Amino acid sequence: MKLIYTEYIAGELNIDSNAVENTLKLLSEGASIPFIARYRKEWTGGLNEVQIVAIRNMAQRLEELDKRRETVLNTIREQGKLTPELESKIMQAQTLAEIEDLYLPYKPKRKTRASIARERGLEPLAKMIMVQQERKVEEMAQRFVNPKLEVNNTGEALAGARDIIAEWVNEHTYARQRMRTLFNREGILKSKVAKDKEEEAAKYRDYFNWDEPVSRIPSHRILAIMRGENEGMLKFSINPAEEIALEQLEKIFVKARNESSEQVAMAMKDSYKRLLQPGMETEIRQLLKQKADEEAIRIFAENLRQLLLASPLGQKRVLAIDPGFRSGCKLVCLDAQGNLLHNETIYPHPPQVEVGPAIKKILFLVNAYKIDAISIGNGTASRETENFIRRIRFDRDITVVVVNESGASVYSVSELAREEFPDYDVTVRGAVSIGRRLMDPLAELVKIDPKSIGVGQYQHDVDQNALQKSLSDVVESCVNLVGVDINTASKELLTYVSGVGPAIAGNIVKYRALNGAFTSREEIRNVSRIGDKVFEQAAGFLRIHNAENPLDSSAVHPESYPVVFQMAEDLGTTVQELIKNKQVQKNIKPEKYVSETTGMPTIKDILAELEKPGRDPRESFEYFSFDPNVHEIEDLKPGMILPGIVTNITAFGAFVDIGVHQDGLIHKSNLADRFVNDPAQVVKIYQKVKVKVLDVDLPRRRIQLSMKGVEQKEPGNVKP
Repeated sequence: MKLIYTEYIAGELNIDSNAVENTLKLLSEGASIPFIARYRKEWTGGLNEVQIVAIRNMAQRLEELDKRRETVLNTIREQGKLTPELESKIMQAQTLAEIEDLYLPYKPKRKTRASIARERGLEPLAKMIMVQQERKVEEMAQRFVNPKLEVNNTGEALAGARDIIAEWVNEHTYARQRMRTLFNREGILKSKVAKDKEEEAAKYRDYFNWDEPVSRIPSHRILAIMRGENEGMLKFSINPAEEIALEQLEKIFVKARNESSEQVAMAMKDSYKRLLQPGMETEIRQLLKQKADEEAIRIFAENLRQLLLASPLGQKRVLAIDPGFRSGCKLVCLDAQGNLLHNETIYPHPPQVEVGPAIKKILFLVNAYKIDAISIGNGTASRETENFIRRIRFDRDITVVVVNESGASVYSVSELAREEFPDYDVTVRGAVSIGRRLMDPLAELVKIDPKSIGVGQYQHDVDQNALQKSLSDVVESCVNLVGVDINTASKELLTYVSGVGPAIAGNIVKYRALNGAFTSREEIRNVSRIGDKVFEQAAGFLRIHNAENPLDSSAVHPESYPVVFQMAEDLGTTVQELIKNKQVQKNIKPEKYVSETTGMPTIKDILAELEKPGRDPRESFEYFSFDPNVHEIEDLKPGMILPGIVTNITAFGAFVDIGVHQDGLIHKSNLADRFVNDPAQVVKIYQKVKVKVLDVDLPRRRIQLSMKGVEQKEPGNVKP
């Protein structure tokens, strides 16, 4: 990260320049964003992860801009056409569009109408016309008639000159800026159905005859229309009113009222229709796509964060069920660490209807493996299986939960699943994933490509590199926020720990297999390839429970251990006692421990950690169940009030699972009594809500819901 960007980034993001400079320096040294945000607050002035990501992304964009700037300068320099004035303009350009506009006249071109006209010696004629002083253009053009150069008459001479002028109009920097502004402010997007595609394109019916200002079109709509065009179902265009565009161009290029000016006006109109308009439309399309991508990625990232931080049941013994009808319900029993103990299949549903044997088997497994909870996937036969389980009389309280199984099938066929369970088929692997999701959603979901989890909007249509980068940031942030038990974590979970990565994560797992559980954070240094830098980055996020040093299970970084030891010594106690005794902690005077290397932000973090060492920032688990009288979409009636779980949030509303195998949509206009533009301001992923059924479209299997006027409990994250 180049420090030369400091002042610009500070101004754009309204962040102190020293904080920006220190952040860029830490990033250039390989520090992770979670590490900087958690353990280098004195350096950054307490910047959060969102601000650090913004600094990193802007610095990367500036670096890319500078690379393009240098390429452009070198290309023009090699042509011998780089003047001091042009170089200054390119150096001062703040956007890629500005650089490309300046570069356009010098950009190597394929054969064009203008280049052919130049080859025929018509550029001097074009220059003479452009001055707009000559009234008798036919006489002027006669001098350039030359059959040897394929200019047979004055008409051909003037046509070639106009082609050259049209190119000048297209390459005129100010004209391009004016057109760009016009397209952005007054451009209208118009879409229509592709020829003979009316029936096939039924799902895009809303856009068969659609028009909307590009300045107001929301991200989800542009992505939907672009998807329709990519599939060959729609066609769309983006244009301002042509007369306004030509009027603006005329003010720039037409300087008189004579025959030369008429030629310029003709060339100008041709340039707009043939060059400027298509070029600007392409540019605006790209800009709209970029903005839509950014918004869709932002929504996906926030949804993913909420999903990954969903409430864990914790280390409980779980019986997991992947429901099914004809193929039966696959059962797996897991211990408190998520290890597979047993698997088999029962057939309580049609066509077999072996209810009695299925009940006996469930009771036997619950008692034999001392099961604490039953996790049921929410796919086919989930409500039927839930009802079947709830009818069984257990001799103790058993938590029964329907779990969102999106992506479990993806995991079950993955190389990772085959490596973990080489002797079991995909049904067993999928059921294991369903059970583990109940115990710890974060630890299990990191094994699945986030795009397969189903909490996004048009995620397969957006820039995949930008999406992957954003989602990786979110996963890394969540993993490090929660912390990782180094003695039980999978290689996939360890991979996202600050400073670790896949290779070192593999080394940790190998070391653990050979040497047994880690007994201290200091022992982590023994793992291959963990040097001082990696240890610095990772240690604070790796937890070792029941270690001799209680700080090893906390978020206190080893570099701050001496501070805690000094606190305990000053109070005449041990670290163990200091952590246990809240009354003793109240006697700590924070300012006493501030030094050149440890500032007040770190001291405050230490005190918060001593109060609740190794605390899990996720919400505590909350029980939830669907309406027992509603199982299928056919059971729904307008006016019903039902419990539900928010499963996805988009720019236009929120989707809610009400237990009928088809999520309903709450349009953003029905989320609250007051209108909200951003649904994420009202609901969160996995929030428990009550909804009213507004409409049920059985043929299209669409459910419209509302939260307006429906009394809600205090919002909280729950695990369905």
